[in-house]
This record gives sequence, structure tokens and C-alpha cells, in this order.
Amino acid sequence: MYTGNELRDMFLKYFEARGHRILPSASLIPKDDPTLLLTVAGMVPFKPYFQRLVEPPFPRATTAQKCVRTPDLEVVGKTARHHTYFEMLGNFSFGDYFKNEAIPWAWEYITEVLKIPVEKLWVTIYPEDEEAKKIWMTAGVKAERILGDPGNFWAAGPTGPCGPCSEIYVDLGETKGCGKPDCAAGSCECDRFLEIWNLVFMQYNRDEAGNLTPLPKQNIDTGMGLERIASVMQGVETNFDTDLFRPIIDHVASLAGIRYKENPKNDLALKVVSDHVRAVSFMLADGIRPNNEGRGYVLRRILRRAVRYAKLLGIDKPFLESVFRIVQRDYAQAYPELTENENFILNHLSLEEKNFQATLEQGIQLLQEKVKDLVKQGETVLTGPDAFYLYETYGFPVELTEEILEEQGLAVDMIAFQTAVEEHRLLAKDQSQQMRAVVESPALMERVKLLGVTPFVGYEQATATARIEGMFVGGEETQDAGEGEEVIVFLSDTPFYAESGGQVSDVGVLKTSRAEARVLEVKKGLTGTLYHRVQVVTGVLHVGETVEAEINSQARQAISRHHSATHLLQTALRTVLGEHVQQAGSLVTPERLRFDFTHFSPMTADGLRAVENLINEAVLKNMPIQATEMSLKEAKFSGATALFGEKYGDNVRVVRMGLFSQELCGGTHVKDTGEIGLVKILSEGGIGAGLRRIEAVAGFEALAYLRTLDEQVLEVAQILKAQPADVGKRVNGLVIQVKDLEREIGQLQAKLGKNEAEGLLKRVVEVDGVQVLAAQVHVSDMEGLRQMADLLRLKLKTGVIVLGAVSEGKVNFVTAVSPTGLSGLHAGQIIKEVAKITGGSGGGRPDMAQAGGKDPSKLGEAIDRVPTILRGFMKK
Repeated sequence: MYTGNELRDMFLKYFEARGHRILPSASLIPKDDPTLLLTVAGMVPFKPYFQRLVEPPFPRATTAQKCVRTPDLEVVGKTARHHTYFEMLGNFSFGDYFKNEAIPWAWEYITEVLKIPVEKLWVTIYPEDEEAKKIWMTAGVKAERILGDPGNFWAAGPTGPCGPCSEIYVDLGETKGCGKPDCAAGSCECDRFLEIWNLVFMQYNRDEAGNLTPLPKQNIDTGMGLERIASVMQGVETNFDTDLFRPIIDHVASLAGIRYKENPKNDLALKVVSDHVRAVSFMLADGIRPNNEGRGYVLRRILRRAVRYAKLLGIDKPFLESVFRIVQRDYAQAYPELTENENFILNHLSLEEKNFQATLEQGIQLLQEKVKDLVKQGETVLTGPDAFYLYETYGFPVELTEEILEEQGLAVDMIAFQTAVEEHRLLAKDQSQQMRAVVESPALMERVKLLGVTPFVGYEQATATARIEGMFVGGEETQDAGEGEEVIVFLSDTPFYAESGGQVSDVGVLKTSRAEARVLEVKKGLTGTLYHRVQVVTGVLHVGETVEAEINSQARQAISRHHSATHLLQTALRTVLGEHVQQAGSLVTPERLRFDFTHFSPMTADGLRAVENLINEAVLKNMPIQATEMSLKEAKFSGATALFGEKYGDNVRVVRMGLFSQELCGGTHVKDTGEIGLVKILSEGGIGAGLRRIEAVAGFEALAYLRTLDEQVLEVAQILKAQPADVGKRVNGLVIQVKDLEREIGQLQAKLGKNEAEGLLKRVVEVDGVQVLAAQVHVSDMEGLRQMADLLRLKLKTGVIVLGAVSEGKVNFVTAVSPTGLSGLHAGQIIKEVAKITGGSGGGRPDMAQAGGKDPSKLGEAIDRVPTILRGFMKK
């Protein structure tokens, strides 16, 4: 029996022996692909090669690729094969070999290396792919075991590379099947036939009209799920029973004090927790941070599902770290990032688990309130929308909701819940489709393929003589661009730095003897081609003519000062706070720098001062700044800091600042640290769980900031008629004086409120036997309104109070019902109806509730309608 790790190595070495380069798995964060949140298949990192946007550096490759997919998140654990995270084994040809090699290799690997009996194997093909059928038969597959499947056609999108595919299935036996006469591989959804390998033959290009034309170079893209082939080779029922999962499952079971395969309900939760923690571990290891957007939201959702299902197993204490340790132990040899980024992973696991436990407690409290309402109203079923609200807003599993309700003889409307889930899923799917971006026109794509990498000469020079290789307006190619037009210009070479690594692009001008254009921004495409967005100021630019390209040196120098200061800042932060600090994003402009980093608590004033001192000490030492090209291996060996989550090429640029800082960086820098000038930190604050942000200025911008502070201090000193050095003392004295006055005002308002309350009691009326006080009062805020309601409730003892007041152009309401449940009245329901009249809303407890309104002119009407509203509720 082969282990999962052995199967991974066997596959890679098999194809290495056949001329394939073994490549490490790419990150789960797709590189330069705005159409994908996560890496979902083995071919994703190679899309630019298949589409020929970039010329492949090698003809053949093989990988074990980390993948995450979430469309079937809700069925994980319920089936034998669905996962969030999985590994895709693949072999790829970039215009090298095709079906004649790919098919026999696949059959040889399955039957001779893995030795799966031929009588258990089936192959499906695209019905019209007679070529593939003949090759399968030549390889040794019997004709009756080759089935046609119309779904066996792969495409990257509506247009572009596409082609037929072949799938290999293993027959797991009749006992796994549905028993239907037409049950067959590729056409039946039962568990009998397990797809283990898909071979995609990219041989056509599909145009917008749907026409297929043969590609000049044909490609191979295959994918075999490691978890699936492991289940076959280890002879187990499901992927969860393989050695890729069992150690994780058994550990979670021990934490819960249970055993796997003793209770189906527990087994489901064990599978979900093990799958999800494995996925979360790999996502964090690749630098994905939990948040409420994009891939960060996907990570947070998976992590929270793991915690929820652990709670169903009775695990209430923090457990994620211990489960991660099992994942790390079993997978770190193949994926060293699980060890290299351990601190980052553990910090986020701890923080997210702690925060979500608090959220779960809120959900339980809310559910208990809903249970009270159900019992009070004589109902026995919680509505589907209510259950979905708990699920979506608080991450509260419907299974946990069912369990809590069942203990009290209640139930959930599961049909309505599933309807709400499906509606939400369809909405999310629709929004996702709308967000898909077509970033470049076909004509522009063809042009940049021909142009390739634009030589960048801007490290050494501020100007360059270049040729205009092409121009585009609105995705259409043009030969000329006149005054006022904004166009994309491609140059033969350029001194303009393209936006990258957080550094904004250079700006400047393009000049000919008859024309001048402003360069507004520069971006880099997938092919390495630089896009210059320019606006023609005078004359006409022509394709093919020579231009003088000149950057704005003043802006470049300011950018370089801030970029070099960013490097000093990162080193200073790691020195003061610790090695766990990692860059999580940056922005470098002529005006300022912004640096996001991993840290789990606010920095102290002393800490910020220490960081600032370290930076400015490095500036004053006037250390040389040197950039050196070297291999990635050499750079890592030298101790250079790399951007976490970034994938680098074989050769990198290392920027050294004396012995103080050494980082991988492609940006522009000053020549010596002394050129940076003064560096001043402006602010430090949190931007998310475990993430902090520092903003700072350097050089002339720092000087301008300090001058502004001086001017402000002088202005305040003049107003206070004090010396600048005494401003702090004088302001502190004024603050104390203001607080004393506010206290006096509060005491006076309380006396006035008490007097007003005494007068209001004379306006009590009786509505169907209930004492009611509804009035507009004069208080400054909601707190004052609540205090008045409390005072009146003590005086009135039994009855209903509805108070309204106008504050800062808005309406505030407070309602009190005393005692609770008087005549079946509910303060939250009453105030909701009253607030509606003023265009507002609100709610609250049965005894006390508050609300807001938008239209002060309707306040009188709302107060007058209170008796009618109360009668409506009392009739119910």
C-alpha cells in the first residue's frame, strides 16, 4: 500500500524520467489573474503559456498543485470525494508532445506503475474524437471499455484555446452502484465509477462565432486528484479514510472524546473539521489573510465552519493550533511553507478562533431570544429566514440550531431554510459572473504577444530615445493620436518605471520635433510589455516615429526616497517588534509611504519612537544603497527578506542598504540613505485582524509636514495669547474647564427633565384600560430620552410610555411597557410601528425599545397615532 506522500513522489518522478521539469506547487493566490480568487486547478499557473501570452521557458512540466474550490462547500463530508483543499497531480506539454504520447503514458502509469487491474478501468472520450479512441486502443484499452461522453470537451472560456478530453475511471464494484441498467462510467453520478484522471487535449482555438480552428501548437493538460488515487491504492471507502486524512480525523476525534465511524452524525463533523483545517492551514501558509472580502472571506468562512462543526462535537476550547500541528507534521516535507510561515499561521488561527467564539456566543443568545418568542406565541417551528439569518450573519450552523431547538421540543423549517440558502447562492453566483473582467481587447493582446518584454532602462537613466511600436484607443489600434487624445503607447524601450510592488509608476513626457504628450501612468502586462497611458498635449504622435522619453525626475526622486524609507521601516519594525513582522502591502508615492504589516496589537508610543529613531539613525549613517542581480537561491542564502506570499522567478534583484537592510525588490531607490532625509511617522493603526498600518513621510514631504505643525501651534498660541511652549498647558486647563461646565449643564438638564417629567404625568390617558403616556419632549440625545423614560416608568408604575424628541435634524423614540407583557404589548413591536410614520425603524426588548426616524415634521403625527397603534396590538 502506497502512502499519499509516496504517490505524489511516484507521479512526479515518472514524468521527470520522460523529460518533464518538476516544478513546485504555485501559490493558492493566482498570479496576475484577476478572473480567479484562488488556484482551482493544476493548469492555472500555466494559463499564460497555454494562451501563448508568454513563451514557455521549457516544453514539458509536471506538478503537484495545491488547489482550493468552494462551490460544493455545503456537501463536504457528506460525500466520499468532495473537498475544499486538494492536490492535483498533472503533466503538461506546451506545444511539445500530444495525444500519441500523453495517452500511452497515462495508461502505462495506471496499469504498470500503479498496477490497477485493467478489468477495473474504463475510459471516456469526446464522441467525435476518433483519433483519441484509436490511440487508447493501441495503448491496450479494449474498444468496449471506451465510452463516448458529450461533456468531454474543455475550454478556457467562451473563446480561446479548447479541445476534447479523455477521462480514466476505476470501477469500485456493483455494491457501490445505483443498480440501474444504464449505470456507466461518465454518465452516472453514483459512487461506483470513480474518475481518477482527466487528460485535456488543447488542439483548437474557438472564435467569437464559435468556429474551431486548429492551434499552431497543441498542448496537453492533465489532472489527477491525489486524494482520489490514494483512496483507490489504499483500498478504502472514501478519501477521508486515506492516510492523507485519517491522522487529522483521529486527532480531532480524540479532542472530542469520541471515535471515528461510531456515529454518522459525528463522522460528518469530523470530516468537515479535518478538511477545513487542512484547507485553512495551506491558505494561511500562502499568505492569505482572513477578512471580509475576496479570498480572505473564503478563508474566514472555511475556518468558521471548522469551529462550528467542532462545537457540534463538543469541542469548546481552542483546538485549531493542535490540528494544524498534525497537518504540518504530515505535509511540511512536501510543502515547507507550513513551517516557514508557522508564526503567521498560528497567530491568525488563534485570533480568528477567539473572535469567532465570541460571535457564536452572540448567536446563541439571539437564538434563545427567538426561542422565548416562539414559546410565548405558541409556535413550535423557527422560520427558515430566521435560521438562515443566524447561519449567515453569525456563522451559526443550522445543525446546531436544530439541536438546541430539539432539546426544547421545537424544530426548524428546513425547506424554507434551504430555499434561503439557494437564493443566496444564486445571488452570489450572479454577482461573481458580473465581476469577471475582460481586461484587454483581442487586438491589443495580439500586439503585446508580438512585442514581448519592454526593455527598462530607468534604473540607469532618466531619459531614453525610443520608437513608438504601437498605439491603442479603446482597445482598437490606431496609427496616429492628435491633441487632447488619451492613448496607450508601446515603446521599444523605456525609462518609465511601471507600477509594481506598491510603488506608483513614473510620470513624464514623450517628445518629438512636432508633438508632446504627458505620460500619466505606466503598467506592466502579463507578457512584460509596458503600457504607457499618455495624453497628447500638442501636435500628433505617429506609430513608428522616434520619441524622447523623459521621466519627471523630481517626482522619481521623491518616490525613491519614500521607497528606500520603506525598506528601513520594515527592518526597524522587525528589530523592535520581532521577526514575526511581515509586509502585508505597501504604497509608495511622491507624497508619502504606507506600509501594512502583520502584528497583533497596537504599537505603543515608545515603540513608534524606537522605530523612528532606528530609521533616522540609518539615514544619518549615509549608507550606500546597492542593487544586485542574483539567483533566488543565492538571495535566500544571503538572508535577503522576501515579500511574504510572493512567487519569484529564478533570478531576482536584491537591494542592500549597508548592513542594515537587505530585501528582494524591483523598485527604484536613492543612491545613499542620506538622500532620504528626515523620516517622520504620521500614524499607526489597525486595518484588520492581525494587520497594522503605518503612514510616514520622508525628505521634503517630512519638512512640509513639520512646517504645517509649526504653523498650527503658532496659530493656537496666538488665539490663546500664550507662548508656543505653553500651548499644551493652556489647552489642558481649558479642557478641564469645559468638563466642569458640561457637568453643570448636565445637572441643570437633569433638573429640567425631572420638572418636565412631573408635568408630563398630567397627560396620561387610558386606552382600553391601559394607562398611556405619549409625548414629544425636549432632550439633547437618546441617552437623555432613555433617562426620562426610566424616571416616568418609576412614577407611572403600570402602563405604556412613548416619548419622541428631535436631535440634530433626526427623530429619536423610546418606548417602555411596565410590567413586561402588559396586555400582551411588546415595546419593540410598538416602537417599530411608531417610527415608521417618521420614515424610521427600530426595535428592542418587550419591556424597553428605541428607534430613530428621518422626518421631524411627522413627529407630532406619530405621537398622536400611539393610541390607535396600541389598540391594534391589543386586539391581536
